[in-house]
Amino acid sequence: MVDEKTVFVAFAIEDERQRDFLKGQTLHPRATYKFIDMSVKEPYDRNWKDRVRTRIRRSHGVIVLVSKNSLASSGQKWEIECAKDEKVPIRGIWAYSADRTVIPGVQTLAWTDANIAGFIDSL
Repeated sequence: MVDEKTVFVAFAIEDERQRDFLKGQTLHPRATYKFIDMSVKEPYDRNWKDRVRTRIRRSHGVIVLVSKNSLASSGQKWEIECAKDEKVPIRGIWAYSADRTVIPGVQTLAWTDANIAGFIDSL
């Protein structure tokens, strides 16, 4: 039996629907991974950051859903920096086909099954 991998999802709250689509992929009967996130709709506090850091440390990797909304999302920026600090592998996935926003330091690829599965398989 294959061990289940845990992947943290960093996203801007405006892209919550895209996060839901991504998490839906774990419903596939052969999925050997699960997605977790720490979405909040209220201001971030110290406890939130501690909980996120703990979850990122326990994750095999982080998928960053990249969109124009990412540029203004302080929570997502912090999650990315946390993953870098903790040396957890990161892969950016463009949340929308017509949006090719760039986040410096995050390699971002198109949203395809092959790109997502390839990253998860590499963990």
